[in-house]
Amino acid sequence: MASPPQSLEKVPSSADDPSPKEAPSSDQAISLTISHHGTPHVFHLPATSTILDLSSEIQTALSIPRSSQKLLIPKLGLLKPPFAPTLLTTLPSKKIQLLASTPSEIASVSAPRTASPLRSSSPLKAAAPSKTHDWRKAQDEATYTFHTLLPLPYLPDPERSRRYLARLRDDAGIKAAMRKHKFSVGVLTEMNPADHTTHESRTLGLNRNRGEVIELRLRTDAYDGYRDYKVIRKTLCHELAHNVFGEHDRNFWDLTGAIEKEVDRGDWRNGGRAISNEEFYNPDDRGEDGHVDGGGWSGGEFVLGGGGKEGSGGADGRGGMNRRELMAKAAEERMKRQARTGGGSGS
Repeated sequence: MASPPQSLEKVPSSADDPSPKEAPSSDQAISLTISHHGTPHVFHLPATSTILDLSSEIQTALSIPRSSQKLLIPKLGLLKPPFAPTLLTTLPSKKIQLLASTPSEIASVSAPRTASPLRSSSPLKAAAPSKTHDWRKAQDEATYTFHTLLPLPYLPDPERSRRYLARLRDDAGIKAAMRKHKFSVGVLTEMNPADHTTHESRTLGLNRNRGEVIELRLRTDAYDGYRDYKVIRKTLCHELAHNVFGEHDRNFWDLTGAIEKEVDRGDWRNGGRAISNEEFYNPDDRGEDGHVDGGGWSGGEFVLGGGGKEGSGGADGRGGMNRRELMAKAAEERMKRQARTGGGSGS
């Protein structure tokens, strides 16, 4: 008798098992290290936790509001609120950088600062904006100028005469005319009134050898003061014209008039007014009772007029002297004066 057929039970394989895998148990934990301002903080959360849960834990532990938290996760980048419900188990790294300010830091920034004491008012004025330096103009002014100022050392207060000559040299109008006409004068000096005064006339200025030396009558006849600045400056314009023309012809007077207009136009500092404090101002001096010169000097001779002749000069022997002789004479007079002063103090 044949045995009945046995039923074979098929054991399902894992590949044929349609049931899903079990989810991680809620009692499992995941550890993350949160670094904040260089200090590590370790958080233990259930494996089912999300970034939202981590943010809540950070708010509780560190008192940092969720809205202020920024999480820098390697390979994922910077996460800002509102955070997505991303599982912590899916993060590529369990070391997270927290970028946020603590409440105390926020409070210190938000608190009003104590007003600092007011500084005492400074007497200094605000600096004016600097102007671009005109190097070409500076070079021209150094070239076309009066290269030596020479007061007479044997007359009273030569330092005051030197300041007068310096003011003429630095006069804005004179400097403009010197640059335009390219005038270069070796010596600008004063003349002794006694040596250039006769019963018929008074000489106000002289030009020797077309600008080698220009002499100006700065002092009053009584040596008790200085003559009007505008009169002396006008005399200087006349003498500068002798750098080009020796004779008093039409060309000379045209050039003199042009220089005077240029000087007046360029005198933006004083507007042609008298010097302040009347240091060089004589209200009675208009220059009407004197003549400027007898023409330009050349080689120790008058070119025109004045009754001059070769080698003529005054009591100081300065007539027709060139620049070197004039400076040597001034040095000699200065040495004599110093010797007399020294001798007097030693007696």
